[in-house]
Amino acid sequence: MPHPHFPQRQSGFTLIEIAIVLVIIGLLLGGILKGQELITQARIRNVANDFQSMTAAINLYQDRYRALPGDDLGAATRWTATGSTTTSGNGDGMIGTGTEASPAYNSTTDSDESRLFWQHLRLAGLVGGATTTGAVGTANPPNAASGVTGVQNGAFGIKGIVICSNNLPAKIAQAIDTQFDDGNATTGTVRGTDGTAAGTAVPTVNYVDDGAKFYVVCKAP
Repeated sequence: MPHPHFPQRQSGFTLIEIAIVLVIIGLLLGGILKGQELITQARIRNVANDFQSMTAAINLYQDRYRALPGDDLGAATRWTATGSTTTSGNGDGMIGTGTEASPAYNSTTDSDESRLFWQHLRLAGLVGGATTTGAVGTANPPNAASGVTGVQNGAFGIKGIVICSNNLPAKIAQAIDTQFDDGNATTGTVRGTDGTAAGTAVPTVNYVDDGAKFYVVCKAP
């Protein structure tokens, strides 16, 4: 029995203690959500910078050598003369042999022009990375979404050379489309679809932010 001169102590939390705990939980959740949003915004900026820097690199290469990187017919002679080796493109003014979306922006064949594109730019000092012959020198650079960035001849109904970036969550893909175009995956100079293939078919469905789909987005330089 409780002592007659002392009140019985109550067990559990008071309303003030519960309120303090709820406030702390709210602050933690708010911080986590804010942190996730900052990470997403940083990834959007990085992917957007990839598109812009690639456009600049293509223009600078063409201005300097009067050829498209990857397609440059004089690349082998030029870089061999400086102590490096590479493979020339066919000089037809396109990435690939003229067939739309072939070879793909994410090709794994080192001799494809969409891969030689990177070695030519690296040898020209316009992008960073190894310049060795083979898989290292021609490798696509990673993007901020753990995908890759690359080029190919046409995609999604966009003619000519296009720059593509994959593994983009819908929020990032749509933000990129909005920044450079109309925010719609099916129209304009920036288009995209879920998956990793950037084919010839024009997308028919806009971006869907369901947390499950990841997009490849292609843009004209």
